[in-house]
Amino acid sequence: MYEQISHTLLNDILNQIKPEISNADLRHFYTRLGANFYAIHSLFEKLYGDRDDFQEHALRLVETMARKYINRPEELKNADAERERDYNWFLSQKWVGMALYANGFGGDLKGVCNHLGYFQELGVNMVHIMPIMRCPEGKSDGGYAVSNFREIDERVGSLEDLTSLADEMRQRELLLVMDVVLNHTSDEHEWAEKARKGDPKYQDYYYTFENRTVPDMFEQSMLEVFPQTAPGNFTWDEEMQRWVMTVFNNYQWDLNYNNPAVLIEMLDVILFWANQGVDVLRLDAVAFLWKKIGSTCQNEREAHLILQLLKDCCQVVAPGVLFIAEAIVSPSEVIKYFGEDAVIAKECEIAYNATFMALMWDAVATKNAKLLNHGIKSLPVKLDRATWLNYVRCHDDIGLGFDDRDVILAGYEPASHRHFLVDYFLGKFDHSHARGLPFGQNLKTGDTRISGSLASLVGLQYAIETGDIEATDNAIKVILLLHSLIFSFGGIPLLYYGDEIGTLNDDSYLANPYKMDDTRWVHRPTINWEKADLRNVPGTVEYAIFSALKRMIAVRKEIEVFADFNNRELIEVDNPNLFVFERYNLHRQGDHVLVVANFHSEPQYLNLSEIGEWKQQQHQVVDLYTGKSADIYKDTLVIPRFGFYWLHLA
Repeated sequence: MYEQISHTLLNDILNQIKPEISNADLRHFYTRLGANFYAIHSLFEKLYGDRDDFQEHALRLVETMARKYINRPEELKNADAERERDYNWFLSQKWVGMALYANGFGGDLKGVCNHLGYFQELGVNMVHIMPIMRCPEGKSDGGYAVSNFREIDERVGSLEDLTSLADEMRQRELLLVMDVVLNHTSDEHEWAEKARKGDPKYQDYYYTFENRTVPDMFEQSMLEVFPQTAPGNFTWDEEMQRWVMTVFNNYQWDLNYNNPAVLIEMLDVILFWANQGVDVLRLDAVAFLWKKIGSTCQNEREAHLILQLLKDCCQVVAPGVLFIAEAIVSPSEVIKYFGEDAVIAKECEIAYNATFMALMWDAVATKNAKLLNHGIKSLPVKLDRATWLNYVRCHDDIGLGFDDRDVILAGYEPASHRHFLVDYFLGKFDHSHARGLPFGQNLKTGDTRISGSLASLVGLQYAIETGDIEATDNAIKVILLLHSLIFSFGGIPLLYYGDEIGTLNDDSYLANPYKMDDTRWVHRPTINWEKADLRNVPGTVEYAIFSALKRMIAVRKEIEVFADFNNRELIEVDNPNLFVFERYNLHRQGDHVLVVANFHSEPQYLNLSEIGEWKQQQHQVVDLYTGKSADIYKDTLVIPRFGFYWLHLA
């Protein structure tokens, strides 16, 4: 878009740009910069236009992009061009992800590289290696307290190991996902060390204050992230003799995005990793990027402007790279991280569907789909060229973040229902076989979150410990049921490492003084590869889960309607124990799949006359997962306990 002020500023910048930049081959860069500069300038001006040094920072912003474009390997530029032509490539049903810790999965990055065949065997083609940038021993928040944004933590390898892994993954057509922690740094980062020494430039990289006046004003409306282990949002630094904002842990200093130098530094970090061959960047804690007195300092409008600016700049340099928004917030807020008032994603192309995850866990505990059905109706429609990351478990805790209005519509009282769910997953009821642990208990609000591996939360640990064969079978069925939904719902399914072989809670964290107070380590396992080898032995738990998921993934990749084009319709049925929706082809009438999930411990029945076009079609109805005809009698579909169907009219 042509706009005089932006055009004039861009001309001025290009006239000032250094010769080592302007003399390079920048044809594609200039084309994209011209297309995006009106948006870039508008956003940068909205955030920083009142500063005297605005034009100086605007020049630095463009130079940062240009240098990173010049340094971008030709192979990656070619990949950018291919993805620009096939701009819906990431909406395909063929993508299936897995998140893992490098040290827990393969020991280090070389170990991950040695096990790439494992992903291909299962059908996974997008691998999220959780934080591997340099961080301090102990004070690391599981890798999210970064002390150097451009170095790999030596405990998992080197930058050369990472680029070798990225190259090998590209040869195998596997996507590499990596974290960039945007909100904060470790207190041992170079910027923090310089701030401690009294350097005002770097003190302005953070929120630092001489006394409690401003911190106390912030605290009046800010929430606590870790109320048990890190209460409050500010920490006194003795050496600096200042208070510093630490929303997460007291060793994680929040970055000050009121300072344009911080934004440009973090853009440089993003583009650095894009140039190492990372395909997808998971932007951590994006809801917290902008701080404002009188607010919760979450989901502020300026946080969205920052993400839009980062996306516009990344599109100029590396348009084939995607962003994931790590924003575990309400449905009405998370949808904004795709970008508001847009058709295509203008912030992040991918966002975590934490609401769907929490609703599924409610269905597991209640053995009905009442809240799941109401909650999904409240999930806003996403943008056309954006997608969800659907998951059952991850490295984090399970928060019960569904809307109270939906809880009431499902027939529950919100506070008591959440209390029931926590008690259920902590195994406090005789009928609960769950082996979860509490996390983040907040005595002020009564909020408690849940830690535990998938297998332990659904009762597999109990079943194995007690030798209960039926309980083992039920636990496996629930594991498969949950995955059947993330594979069919619409979006990219994300498995969590170890779940594919039924990994149980790992209590070894209790012996580590740096981890013992954080129950989330119970579900951050070290893979036992002898146990993993049992995936090839019929009759084992590992075989039952792995082989079923492998088939599920293979079938998913062949079902075109499982691609994510807002082509899902929730079907309301009378049976409260069932969750039913239809996936359909926007361009080919009659091509649709009916997904039916039974969360009850007994077989359930669905009257197909409730579902228009499926009535009297029983002789043609095939379950795509098994390849067999569905169990239908007199218009009634029978769904086994904890069972599911992917039904298609043959």
